Amino acid sequence: MGLTDLNKRGWCTNLKELISELVRYMDRHTPMDGVHSMAIPELYFRRQSHQSGPVYSNSHPSLYIIVQGAKTVELAEERYYVDPGSYLVSPVHLPVIGQITKASQSLPYLSLQLTLQPEILLDVSKRSSPPKKVTSERGLLLKPSTSDLLKAVLRLIELLETPSDIEVLAPLIIKEIFYRVLQGENGELLRQFAIIGSYSHCISKAIEWINHHYAEPLIIEDLAKTVKMSPRTLHRHFKKVTAMSPIQYQKTIRLQTARRLLLTENLDAANAGFRVGYESPSQFNREYARLFGRPPIRDINDLRNFS
Repeated sequence: MGLTDLNKRGWCTNLKELISELVRYMDRHTPMDGVHSMAIPELYFRRQSHQSGPVYSNSHPSLYIIVQGAKTVELAEERYYVDPGSYLVSPVHLPVIGQITKASQSLPYLSLQLTLQPEILLDVSKRSSPPKKVTSERGLLLKPSTSDLLKAVLRLIELLETPSDIEVLAPLIIKEIFYRVLQGENGELLRQFAIIGSYSHCISKAIEWINHHYAEPLIIEDLAKTVKMSPRTLHRHFKKVTAMSPIQYQKTIRLQTARRLLLTENLDAANAGFRVGYESPSQFNREYARLFGRPPIRDINDLRNFS
């Protein structure tokens, strides 16, 4: 066995030990299924003891790490498989479909989310050396976990045992965590999202505008002026980041929001459609069924019966 093989085996062993420690801490802080906010404001844990059906959501800019179980994440027609050997990071809001594929009562699904703040990303970028060359422009990155990254995450979680240390030490460790992410493959892509004037930063502003104005008519020329890009450049880079056009992105956000309104506010399909910007109930019903596989009322009734 050569030196490379030994290093690789030692790295894997170290990685498994770190994941086991993360499982131990997170299991203690998640007594029941659900999403749990922590004393560290940017940190959330999730526990689930059974597999799930597809869950449609608009992901928040964050680092996501699974320490037990597995899930798939779909963006447009792309699918990512996330397990304890990898992490997901996204610097922008993206409409995704998540599905927990590995979970049980004895070995529940356990994951953490650390929200990403652009000012931290920019500050870390200024203080670190340039990372490797960009090989992707997608706004959702799946990468192998490293021992250095997981050690920093473990130190952050250990602060939950000493709450008096959180205010001073948590910001420092969070910066280290994103430093580790930035130094990895495609770190330069994440860096670009924080740099004012870059294409990636302009696309993040376009995404932010759509998320705040999804119910309004979307005129590409006006959006391009807002983010200081040409319509053609906006369309090209928007699709590189999100895997969809601005119009497709808006439509997905509208339909996800309408589904949430139907579930939580007991609206009928026509009113839900109007609330999110549809003028034609028939068009709303047609596009809703195309995304979720069923017409609005049947879909909501099935969701309620399932829960």
